[in-house]
Amino acid sequence: MSKTALGLVLALLGLAASAADALSQSAAAPSGVAVPVTLSARTVEGGAIIKSGLVWWIYKNVKTRDGNYPLVDTYRSATPTAALPPGAYRIAATYGKVNLIRDIVVERGRALQEIFILNAGGLRLGAVTVNGKTIPPNSVRYDLFADETETDQFGNRKLVLRDARPGLVIRLNAGAYHVVSTYGDANAVVRVDVTVEPGKLTDATINHVAGKITLRLVNQRGGEALANTQWNILTPSGDIVKESAGALPSHILAPGSYTVLARHRGKDYTREFVVEPGETKQIEVVIQ
Repeated sequence: MSKTALGLVLALLGLAASAADALSQSAAAPSGVAVPVTLSARTVEGGAIIKSGLVWWIYKNVKTRDGNYPLVDTYRSATPTAALPPGAYRIAATYGKVNLIRDIVVERGRALQEIFILNAGGLRLGAVTVNGKTIPPNSVRYDLFADETETDQFGNRKLVLRDARPGLVIRLNAGAYHVVSTYGDANAVVRVDVTVEPGKLTDATINHVAGKITLRLVNQRGGEALANTQWNILTPSGDIVKESAGALPSHILAPGSYTVLARHRGKDYTREFVVEPGETKQIEVVIQ
């Protein structure tokens, strides 16, 4: 074989190998070129673009055998741009306690800008005593429930947020909510309904009518409080309001009549007392 013919054969073999490599790479490549999808959100139609506090979850919009959607990516920036191959996706946006899900279809060569309208607002809670004094943040907490139309399997309102603190803005879907405010660690509880409007901050101040008592077990009036004492505070019908231990436990109680039982060294001592709104007093249980 001449040198010219041999060169031609080698060249043809090289072209064939290149074509085979290209075909192999094509088979391994994704079905389409990734398309930029930019995400952003507003609290209401026409409102400003949210600049922080958003989390985005992107899923393939096809369920697996276990009924879940495969997660593609997560973004914690306010306006991320995701590179997504053509296909169907499910996008979830979270903003505080606000959630919104949207299905999108990414097409080849067509960049998308998806703006989510969250229909959300803010709620800020505070609490004052009967004489108008602000209750310290560490003395009050709030449980937030959905309105009566949203219930769990037992027919109770759905819990939205537990142990919320005063003064903090809670981001919520617009709508009605039920707030259970607890002052102290006993039965000083107030329940109120509030409405969160889209694009607005709702300030709700809850008025607590309660009194503060400090318990003392003494050998004689005005004596030193005895340590290692177990306490039970009871309603007139005998229901337990609060259990505690120590020489000088303090509790916030709703106004009303109570019985306190002090147990010390195997013996029980009782006393009845009344709590008036706004008062602070010591309840002394005397052994002798």
